[in-house]
Amino acid sequence: MKKLHLTFAAALLVASSFFASSAQAQAPLKIGFTSVEYVLGQMPESKQIESDLKAYNTQLETQLKSKYSDYQTKLDAYQKGASTMTPVIKADKEKELTTLQQSIQEFQQSAQQGLQQKQQTLLKPVLDKIQKTIDQVADENGYTYVLNSDSGSNPILLHGPKEGDISDVILKKMGITPTAPNAAPTSVPAKAPASTVPPAPSKTKTKTK
Repeated sequence: MKKLHLTFAAALLVASSFFASSAQAQAPLKIGFTSVEYVLGQMPESKQIESDLKAYNTQLETQLKSKYSDYQTKLDAYQKGASTMTPVIKADKEKELTTLQQSIQEFQQSAQQGLQQKQQTLLKPVLDKIQKTIDQVADENGYTYVLNSDSGSNPILLHGPKEGDISDVILKKMGITPTAPNAAPTSVPAKAPASTVPPAPSKTKTKTK
């Protein structure tokens, strides 16, 4: 089961994290930066999010296994008894197997979307909390801009002085004692469970005279 680091969560804050209020426009320019991924990984809420997502993913796995087991049982029965089936019954069984196969594939797709939506729903209040704290720290310390230092295809910060990193200040503002900066970020399931489904037998064509 592949996992996805919460780096995408940082992107949700990029647009709203760049600028402080316009009232600071005439104040001396002061730029700070933070790693949203690092801050998120330090928060106790991230562990609960990971736990909730794993539990949700387990539910999806259970449902998928049930569907797959039903399909496999009926496929085995078809393969064993196909030679003795009448053309009508055989065609009906093939249609049923094809429908079950399509149902499994559709479930996998919807489960993937559901897992992503679940992740976004769980992350939203935590990201809102980070954003609120960034705003407070920026206002209290006179930062005109706060950039995001997380890596990605289009990083917002390519270089900056260490004193401009306000990540630990943000954490302390939330009552969290920062750990080592190189601590591994929290990760969560990225994909719904996958299962290799044997192809359903092709429909038998009944010859007509």
